[in-house]
Amino acid sequence: MAAAGVWPLFAGCSALARKPAENKGEKAAKAETEKQLPEPAWNEAIIEAIGSMPMGGGYGTGVDARDALMAAVAWEEGKPALRPAKAIPSFCSGGTYLVFLVALAREQRAGRVSLSPEAWRALMVEGQADGVGVWGRWNANGPGTGRLFEETGAGRNFTELKEARRGDFLKIFWNDSIGATERGHSVVFLGVEKEKGEEMVSFWSSNQPGGYGSKQVPRSKIKRMLFSRLEYPGRLEEVPRLPAKDAFLASLEEKSASPAEAAKAVGLKRW
Repeated sequence: MAAAGVWPLFAGCSALARKPAENKGEKAAKAETEKQLPEPAWNEAIIEAIGSMPMGGGYGTGVDARDALMAAVAWEEGKPALRPAKAIPSFCSGGTYLVFLVALAREQRAGRVSLSPEAWRALMVEGQADGVGVWGRWNANGPGTGRLFEETGAGRNFTELKEARRGDFLKIFWNDSIGATERGHSVVFLGVEKEKGEEMVSFWSSNQPGGYGSKQVPRSKIKRMLFSRLEYPGRLEEVPRLPAKDAFLASLEEKSASPAEAAKAVGLKRW
């Protein structure tokens, strides 16, 4: 059971100060278990968290961006301190992970999820290598977010665009490779629309070159997609007990995986 009174600290984030979390006490009181919460609620929480993120700030994948993310997701005085405004410059997986954590923190403050200090400690960013810990899973090549959701049962994975909903996490693959030679992008899905007869996919992330913001690309430019929908965030209580290293994700730094191997890793029959 989570310790009472342990709340993530938001510091240095003026957007959150301007827009406090919505009071969802009535919904929480009606739900006897997490499974009874309507599925769209968690997608809504992800979208609301995007509103708490900085705009722009530049895109980068060097040491400065890594250190900025670590400063934005820090463990201080026995609790997490989330400071999205510090994560500049940024990169795609860092941006989506921040949104993930901000959503969890807001919902914990609203009483709709209760993660223990032990679980929050495991969610912190400390420069973990690909496949190591929670952040190392999220940041890995291949289906990192999908693998985390499959391991914990926190959500489900799927590949069909017609099933996607605003607020789903999405790993885009710009080429056919999964792993060491992939060209990928971690984003939050926003929707699909037609523009001059062409299907366009909209998403939010840290995008080149400007950084945080929304973007729209032709569906024809995307080779593969893996959607991961957060459904049962309370199951993230188990993250401290995950294997320290996910061997499959760690291996994708140096080699590529087949679609069948990747599908198995995220609980799908095929991809």
